[in-house]
Amino acid sequence: IMHTLKVRSHQREELVEFTDEVQTTLSESGAQEGVVVLYVQHTTAGLTVNENADPDVPRDMLHALRTLLPQHGMGFRHGEENSDAHIKASLVGPSVTIPFSEGRLLLGRWQGIFLCEFDGGRERKVIMTVLSQPK
Repeated sequence: IMHTLKVRSHQREELVEFTDEVQTTLSESGAQEGVVVLYVQHTTAGLTVNENADPDVPRDMLHALRTLLPQHGMGFRHGEENSDAHIKASLVGPSVTIPFSEGRLLLGRWQGIFLCEFDGGRERKVIMTVLSQPK
């Protein structure tokens, strides 16, 4: 089963949690056991599973990535001035895989699913594939 989720960012760099949308879509699918694969269809955004309880964690992650790869001052040649966003997206990666059981994502207590926006704000498409055995 495949779905397209739309996730909106509002800042150039931002981590946007969308765990609830994934869980709702999974619940509506009726699947009980298996894995969910999420894939972002963009070259300047990524996906990660990380802590969703303390907002300092996403802030710290973005700060670290900005420190490693600032937007300007590294001599990038790409004319759109978003080479840093392409590199950050490659470091984070375009996909995550999450197991589920009894129709519930098997995330840890403090884990959430985040779109990692590096060239926003804009709407991003995330392809969600539910892989499960039919009953």
